[in-house]
Amino acid sequence: MTFREENRGGVILETAPNIRVKHAFTTRYGGVSEGVWSSLNLGTTRGDVPEHVDKNYDILCSALEISRERLCFTRQVHGTVVRPVTGADSHTLFTPIPYEADGLITNEPGLPLICFAADCVPILLWAEDVGAVGAVHAGWKGTVGDIAGHAVREMVRLYGADPRKMQAAIGPHIGYCCFETGPEIPEAVLQRLGDEGKAYIRPKGEKFHVDLTGVNRALLMRGGVPEENITASDGCTMCRPERYWSHRVTRGERGVQAAVIQI
Repeated sequence: MTFREENRGGVILETAPNIRVKHAFTTRYGGVSEGVWSSLNLGTTRGDVPEHVDKNYDILCSALEISRERLCFTRQVHGTVVRPVTGADSHTLFTPIPYEADGLITNEPGLPLICFAADCVPILLWAEDVGAVGAVHAGWKGTVGDIAGHAVREMVRLYGADPRKMQAAIGPHIGYCCFETGPEIPEAVLQRLGDEGKAYIRPKGEKFHVDLTGVNRALLMRGGVPEENITASDGCTMCRPERYWSHRVTRGERGVQAAVIQI
């Protein structure tokens, strides 16, 4: 199953056909920001004009028909912490977030979870059987640290979800085609996955290309999610910098896209 593109009043979103609750992966299109942040920048710490970011959130929340006041953010640090949240964890823009986590999960209806990426891997989870969802930011460190599998296990532990009934969607990120690394990342993949990890590593001279989609899919499956319940975008942020922000392409002069999900 491939991702779908949806145009909601000029806001271009991508959605996964297997996630049948309110959700979206944003693109660059549909906001009011200018310059290197053009146009739907959702990052509050990238140097963009605060009034533009504020308007972008109004636009996105209107397009998704979600409550801006209930948005649940996190301070991402490329780790593997998964935090269960409730309405008490909702934050307004530009206010300090008192915790660090790269994954959020909840079983509270009407609470939109949001995570951010610009080459890293955004993953959305939906446990239909218990009415729970998750939003995960998986950088390469989070990926090899198995944050995806950890989020699944936390939804099982805290909410009683059956991983065999869980649905997962892996959003746009830097692709196998472009994610060129030194030996430390392949070594970490092999340490996590053993010989299975070789399928997601391709040597290129003294460098390597690593398939982050494949690694995260493998770890979700190890967590109990069936392969047929996992969809993945074929969008590469580095190949298509006009559609997505890429940290590598822009050398950090950029905005961010987001993944949002709500029961």
